Amino acid sequence: MELILFKDLGKMNYPEAWDYQESLLQKNVGIKTRVRSGEAGSEEAGTLNYLLFVEHPPVYTIGKSGHDENVLLNEAEMRERGIRFFRTNRGGDITFHGPEQIVGYPILDLEKFGTDIGKYLRNLEEVIIRTLGDYGIRGERSKGETGVWIEPGIPGRERKIAALGVRCSRWITMHGFAFNINTDLSYFEGIIPCGIRNKRVSSLALELGRNIDLAEVKTHLKSHFEEVFQAAIVPMEEIPA
Repeated sequence: MELILFKDLGKMNYPEAWDYQESLLQKNVGIKTRVRSGEAGSEEAGTLNYLLFVEHPPVYTIGKSGHDENVLLNEAEMRERGIRFFRTNRGGDITFHGPEQIVGYPILDLEKFGTDIGKYLRNLEEVIIRTLGDYGIRGERSKGETGVWIEPGIPGRERKIAALGVRCSRWITMHGFAFNINTDLSYFEGIIPCGIRNKRVSSLALELGRNIDLAEVKTHLKSHFEEVFQAAIVPMEEIPA
C-alpha cells in the first residue's frame, strides 16, 4: 500500500500554493532522474506522494487550453470585486477558487498508481462522488465534461459541484480539484465556468440548505481518497518549499 503525505495549507494565496506544488513536483522529478541515472543514494530510494488541501482568496484561473472569451469581467471589474486572475499550466478552461471551497492538490507519482491520466481523473471524480454520497447526494459524471455533476442527464437541471484540472510531468501530477462547499457562487457569474455554457454551478451548502463544516468534509475526502487510490494518508512533516 502506498503512502500519501497530507498537509492542510489553510488559507493561502494562489501563487504561493502553486509554487509549493511545483517544488514538490520538481523534487520528485529530480529523484526520478537521479534514480534512473544511478546517481541516487539510499536516502533517495523513490518518489513521495502528497495530498494538499487549501482555501484560496477569490481568484480566477484559466488552463493552458482555456479561452479568453470565457472571462466575462475586465481587469477593473475584477479589481473592484477583489478577484485575482492567473494563467496556469494545468488542463481545462477557466474556473473560480475562493473561500469555503476545498481545493485539493495531489502530487502523486502515477507510476505507482497507474500511468493513465483518464483513469486518474475518474478516480478524483470518484473521491468526490463518494463524499457527496455521505451527504445523501448523488454525484455523477457528465459525458465529455470532466468534473462532478448533479442531475447531468436532466436538461435545465444540470449543475456542476466540483471542477478538475491537472498537470502531469514525468508521471508526477499537480493541480487537482475544486469542491464547492459553502462557496459564494455569485463569483461564477463573472466567467463561463470551464467554458460550458447554459449549465449552472452548485455547492454542498446549496444542495443541503445549510452550511457545512469544512473540516468534516475534509475528513470524508481523505477517507475516500485512501479507498479509491488504495493508499494510506499520513500527516506530512514540514518540508521547506
